[in-house]
Amino acid sequence: MSTALIGKRLKALRDERGIDQDAVAEMLGLKSRQIVSNIETGERKVKADELLTLVEKLRVDMDYFTDPYRIVGEGAFSWRQTGRTVAELKAYEAMAGSWIAMFRHEAPRVGRHALLRRPKLPLTKQSSYEDAMAEGERVAEELALGDVPAARLPEAMERDFGILVLMVDAVEGVSGAACRLPELDAVLVNRNEVAGRRHFDLAHELFHIMTWDEMPPDYSEDAIGFGRKRNRVEQLADNFAAALLMPAQVIKRFGQWTAMGAQELTARVNAVADELLVTAQALKWRLLVLGLLTKAIVLCIADDLLRNNGRDRGEGEAPPPFSHAFMDVIGKAIDRGFVSRRRAARQLGIEVYELGDVFRAHQLSVPESL
Repeated sequence: MSTALIGKRLKALRDERGIDQDAVAEMLGLKSRQIVSNIETGERKVKADELLTLVEKLRVDMDYFTDPYRIVGEGAFSWRQTGRTVAELKAYEAMAGSWIAMFRHEAPRVGRHALLRRPKLPLTKQSSYEDAMAEGERVAEELALGDVPAARLPEAMERDFGILVLMVDAVEGVSGAACRLPELDAVLVNRNEVAGRRHFDLAHELFHIMTWDEMPPDYSEDAIGFGRKRNRVEQLADNFAAALLMPAQVIKRFGQWTAMGAQELTARVNAVADELLVTAQALKWRLLVLGLLTKAIVLCIADDLLRNNGRDRGEGEAPPPFSHAFMDVIGKAIDRGFVSRRRAARQLGIEVYELGDVFRAHQLSVPESL
């Protein structure tokens, strides 16, 4: 049992319940609040009988204090959603947080350590949209994302920035989230969204991760369409994401966009959006920003004809759940006996027999115990 873990969670629970240290000292029969303070900072170990008293008096389960596969009072989430209440997001957050906490706990035990420095963008709320776009293009160049940045972005974020990227089966209305922990950053994306939406959400949440200290995002933001009115931080994130996924040099290789009829132009926007793995609506607005289309022409291109990039519905298979890096850590943890196959399956919300399929989907060796 980690003394530091118990102390942090006691403080988190105390803050949540509005209980002061004197009250906890009285619960435990301690002489002063200073002893409680020492417990919370990890300087003083909690005795077994004291832990049982805390569980009983504070009406929580023992796992609240001892389970390393939980995030309690130490992380911050920002959800990108439509139509979900805070209570509904909190309920899903408990599950999502357990995946992130599992990776955080097992990664260093199997030799995958957090980066010493976190990537940051030199942007503030006073930065211009042009500044945000310039940073998006710079990130695409530094990560060497190539001619189709969306295709390489998830792997590059994990490899070069140390950001955990999880493709998840999110509850309806949730398209993505960013999570900031003291020693780990994570982005969750609803893998059942169309490809262009997934990639834009990923790039958008990357902006929040890289500007979290200067511009902490709201707990919940509406995932409304590109080009709609949003608060300034979200607009900066949108401009960053658009430039990262559609750098000017990449767009310019497609040549001219004028001197064609509305029908031909609409078809071309849809086709190029497919090639770049983005949504046609996002590409349309990016063309406007780059001066390749006028506002009058952009307004003549009906969004209805760009939905799902011109198809009746989204096409293409969803990516495999979680990520290669995540499953690699879980596989090594199982092989080394740090976690049982049953616990791993339960943590991921699947049956034991399904674990092998997830490893194979990420082209990883299946642990021998499976």
